[in-house]
Amino acid sequence: LPRRGADTPSLAAKRGKIARFYLAHASRANNWDLVDLSAPYIIGRWLLYPDADGKLPDRGILDTLASHSDLWHQRIGIVATLALIRQGQTADTLRIATRLLDHRHDLIHKATGWMLREVGKKDPGCLLEYLESHFRDMPRTALRYAIERLPEPQRLYWLKRQ
Repeated sequence: LPRRGADTPSLAAKRGKIARFYLAHASRANNWDLVDLSAPYIIGRWLLYPDADGKLPDRGILDTLASHSDLWHQRIGIVATLALIRQGQTADTLRIATRLLDHRHDLIHKATGWMLREVGKKDPGCLLEYLESHFRDMPRTALRYAIERLPEPQRLYWLKRQ
């Protein structure tokens, strides 16, 4: 990925090839640490830059991943948004988090809460607005992860409301 100088069609093609390979073999990322250490840097960063044709990749891939029947694909869908959050782009994270609110597995609750917490680091008001709309539907683990960095009075406020 480009760190110095301009992005080139060659770099874009390589980035796309790596992302497609990763997606084709996503079932091999079959534990939380593999997902968490790869998804933001491969899928998330891929979504930030234009492909070789000059168009941005379709972020609908995040919805596809989040809707997949496999837990690890779902986690890739939410954790990949970390790269977007770091660039101040939170809409995809909020959309995927909402999609995963009723998930049954705590590994998804933890990942969703983590990404919401990261949203709060970039834009505290955005996190609070999201919580106001969704805290009643959030699994307790996701809520706890999301509010972890808030001042104690705010954390207690959200925990008592749920």
